[in-house]
Amino acid sequence: MGAANAKHVVENLLSTVVKENASDLHITVGRHPAIRVDGGLVPLLKEEILTPDMARDFIMALLDSPQQERFLRDKELDLSYNFQDRARFRVNLFHQRGFMGAALRLIPAKIKQFADLNLPPILEEFSRRQQGFFLVVGPTGHGKSTTLAAMIDYINRTRADHIITIEDPIEYLFASDRSIIDQREIGIDTSDFAKALRSMFREDVDVAMVGEMRDSETIATAVTAAETGHLILSTLHTNNAAQTIDRIIDTFPSGQQSQIRAQLASTLIGIVSQRLVPRVTGGLVPAIEVMIANPAIRNLIRENKAHELDMVIETSSEEGMISLNRSLVALVRKGEVSLENALLYSLNPGELQTLLR
Repeated sequence: MGAANAKHVVENLLSTVVKENASDLHITVGRHPAIRVDGGLVPLLKEEILTPDMARDFIMALLDSPQQERFLRDKELDLSYNFQDRARFRVNLFHQRGFMGAALRLIPAKIKQFADLNLPPILEEFSRRQQGFFLVVGPTGHGKSTTLAAMIDYINRTRADHIITIEDPIEYLFASDRSIIDQREIGIDTSDFAKALRSMFREDVDVAMVGEMRDSETIATAVTAAETGHLILSTLHTNNAAQTIDRIIDTFPSGQQSQIRAQLASTLIGIVSQRLVPRVTGGLVPAIEVMIANPAIRNLIRENKAHELDMVIETSSEEGMISLNRSLVALVRKGEVSLENALLYSLNPGELQTLLR
């Protein structure tokens, strides 16, 4: 297959992702190309089963020469791909069993607002904060980047700030509105998250969105930035607020944990955990846990009692906090989500069934 033909076939596959309102495209040797629709994988049976040469040609058609060299050298590569100015894709390329493979995630061209995403209004309140540390957490593929993009878009439309994003790779593209937005990509515009965050102190930044908290150096720099008057937004691959606090603290050596615990207790403004659950009528709807860092939450973090956070969230609904189970119960009672799926996505199915009685 020639390069031009491979490019044509790949772009037809990407067109299918957009047309079918899919979230992902998978290229795997020995299988038909597959797309993910409403959370489930669907093979494209009209397409040929991929041979090693076909997969290689498809993947190379997405890359320029320097990217091809990096991928062949490092065996994996993250990048973003602009598809005919119709959509962008976050691309991960990898090798498996000696063959090339790819996973491409669709990034919608239009950034949706909170109401369009069925997100609670409390996210507007977090977005209005002038400083602090805010996290969106949850499993991979459950909309964390989309929620952060909605927050950045809200700030961009309502405040005259300098916003910087540090991403690997850049996903949503923002057009400056009331704010100035600079987007920096790891490997192209900066070497790593921590270095870019440190540079931020000399760039007159008000708000920073950091794609992911990957290591203790990035976390420490982010928390310090939140202490010194910046609003820092980021993500972690954790299941809920309590696990997030433990994961952050455990990233540090034991001798530094009491210091980071104290800093986190004073800078954290909130954690939102989310799951995208299949809707009865098709599509996905978010189930949300919201933890607001009130004095009780701050004390529990300071005193190393993260295991008690769930109880405070459960009993603080009048302040705007929401437990994941309460969110799932509301979706079941509205008829949006089946009980079966609610139980599947709950972290405490027994409690969920009790709440539904």
